[in-house]
Parts: sequence; structure tokens; C-alpha cells
Amino acid sequence: MYELHQVGERSYYIQSPAKIGLIRLSGTDVCLIDSGNDKDAGKKVLKLLNANGWRLTAIYNTHSNADHIGGNAYLQKQTGCKIYAPGIECAFTRFPHLEPSFLYGGFPLKELRHKFLMAQESDVLELTDDVLPEGMSLIRLPGHFFDMAGFRTADDVVYLADCLSSRETLDKYQIGFLYDVKAYLETLEKVIDMQAAVFIPAHAEPAANLKELARYNIDKVHETAQKILTLCRTPISFETLLKRLFDEYGLSMNFEQYVLVGSTVRSYLAYLADTGSLQAHFIENELLWNSLESHVQEKGIAGPLAGKRSSC
Repeated sequence: MYELHQVGERSYYIQSPAKIGLIRLSGTDVCLIDSGNDKDAGKKVLKLLNANGWRLTAIYNTHSNADHIGGNAYLQKQTGCKIYAPGIECAFTRFPHLEPSFLYGGFPLKELRHKFLMAQESDVLELTDDVLPEGMSLIRLPGHFFDMAGFRTADDVVYLADCLSSRETLDKYQIGFLYDVKAYLETLEKVIDMQAAVFIPAHAEPAANLKELARYNIDKVHETAQKILTLCRTPISFETLLKRLFDEYGLSMNFEQYVLVGSTVRSYLAYLADTGSLQAHFIENELLWNSLESHVQEKGIAGPLAGKRSSC
């Protein structure tokens, strides 16, 4: 772990739980794409930089999830480097308590206020095209999180952040975290059309072609959407739906999984309601969801049953 791999004339990645990009600039100057998941990751990255005689000038964060910005504060304190993050990700990186607050939907209880969901705050500037090194370009990749971005380097290496997961990860966890389902699907279609010398996803192996993996991620999204529609064939509350999904996928509930999967399921519900596949009803002061018969790919499924609850 934390080995350095060269993938282009000036482009590298550091093997870590969420891969960190490294680009050599001029002389001994380098920049990073993301910084790892915590202070210890930052220490390991700095040790690697020092061993190569490199000076860190900037960190370009793809998005504000804690496993991508956790090393920011330590590296900035040690090197004085500038840090940039795109759009709303900039605010979340400046004020990391926003992430567990957003996920929980209110002030997060102490079980959610830890480094895996809440990094240390760092001094961050907004990431725009004009602050990038020469030859490096920004790629908008929304969906997984608000304004997530990737990068293409001068030697045609593309860093894709969290816009797709490995087959192994998807098959193990089934429901990958998503903020905006529609935007995520559009991002994956963009990835299918991309070409590069090599792609570096944060949570999958580097490859020269990711079309098949991108399609597998798309299929998983549609599979999850259909699973939700099937479970909503009679009106069902969010909490009951979430429990049924955990049971059917063999997942274990804890506070982290409750907010991560729960937030994602809410995003699916919004997506399915916006596309006319799902209806929401307030019945006896409870919000219930049920799918429209024509959108559930299963024989013999009942249509909307307004006023009736699922017995699940």
C-alpha cells in the first residue's frame, strides 16, 4: 500500500484505499489529485514525496468525501501547498461537518462524527480551469457526489475519481453510494465514450478501456432501481424499504451503512418519482412509496393500492 506507480511520462498514482494521483510539473514540483483518507495517509504520501526529492505545490480534490480529502490538512500544514476543490465540494472541504450532516439529514450523532465521514478542515480554494497546471484539463463527473470532477493530464492519463466501482466492490456491497442517479448515469455514458492512454479510477484497477466496467456499473444502477420498484409494488415506508433492501442483499445495518445506503436509496426514490415510475403518498401522517404497475419488470405484480400499506 502507498506504492508509487508510473502510468505516463509525468503521471503517476499512489496505491491506497482511494487511489491518489501524482503529476510531476517543472523541476521537482509536483501536484496531487486527492490526498488519502486521513492524517496517516498524508504522512505516508509526504514520506514518498521526500524520498523522491519532490515539492508539493497543490492538491486538486476530485470531491469532498472524507476518503479523498483526509490528508489535506496534514499535507497543507507541512508543505504550505494550495488546495482546490470543485463547486459545492469546496464548501464541504472547508467545513467537513457538512458531510455527516448531509448524510444524516440533521445534526449527526457522535457515531457519525469520525474521520471516515468527517475529515479535518483545510484551507481550500474553488477549482476552476484557470488554476490547473499547463496541459491538465478538468472533466465534470457529477452523480456520485455534488460536483465531482476528474482530470486529464498532458500525457493523456485520465483520473476518474469515484465515477465507477470495480465488479468485486459492486458484487460485495450491491448498492454503491450515489447522490444524483440521473447525473451518475449520464456520467457513465460519458466515460463509455472517452478515450485515453490509461484511466485511473479511485476504486478500480487502471485500464486503457473501461467501457465494459462502465456498462456493468450502469446495469447495477438499473438493477437497484428495479429492486426498489419491486419492493414498492404495494405502498411502503422508507424505513421498511431500507430494511428489505438490507435483508435481500445480505447487508448489515450500522450507523454508517444506515446513512450511506439510506441517502442513496432516497436518491433512487427521487429519481424514480421524477421519471414517473414511482408515486409518493402521505397517508395517516406517513410517507409511503409505491411503483406504477407498468414500470415493474415482474409478472403478476399489483398496481397502485392507494391507502393500503405493505405488510412487509
